[in-house]
Amino acid sequence: MRLTTKGRFAVTAMIDLALRQQSGPVTLAAISQRQQISLSYLEQLFGKLRRKELVESTRGPGGGYTLGREAGEITVADIILSVDEPIDATHCGGKENCHGDGGRCMTHDLWTSLNDHMVAFLDGVTLQSLVEDQLAKGMEVEDKPAAKRAISSAPVVKPIRVTAPNSVFALGGIASK
Repeated sequence: MRLTTKGRFAVTAMIDLALRQQSGPVTLAAISQRQQISLSYLEQLFGKLRRKELVESTRGPGGGYTLGREAGEITVADIILSVDEPIDATHCGGKENCHGDGGRCMTHDLWTSLNDHMVAFLDGVTLQSLVEDQLAKGMEVEDKPAAKRAISSAPVVKPIRVTAPNSVFALGGIASK
């Protein structure tokens, strides 16, 4: 069984979301920055998570994502399966045509049994337990990230007011007075 980055990133992002949602919706940009996961990749994952109702989205300013259910009701198996990550150690994908000619390999039942154990294990691990593990390890969660300035963090420079004429013609008008 090989767990790809899709499943790993989905679980990581969901832990991040569960840790921070008490302050309101969490943006994918914030998760992306904290977890070093591509924003476009997170958008794809969260689209699938939303379709499976594991997360809810809020649009507009102050929007983002919150959990669709309580963290104690969401399992790691739910997350992995929702992003189309197969939990399968068989070579044939469970179709029992391991040799390509329709025959099963001698170890097919072994790998099928392993699949059952993996699903049972992942189904027994809740998002809430993963959040509690992080907090027990001393993870500090900021209340709300500081609001970023929309344009620039550079100081605002006030324009200098010039009282001199702005053209040759205006300068000539001053000289004739």
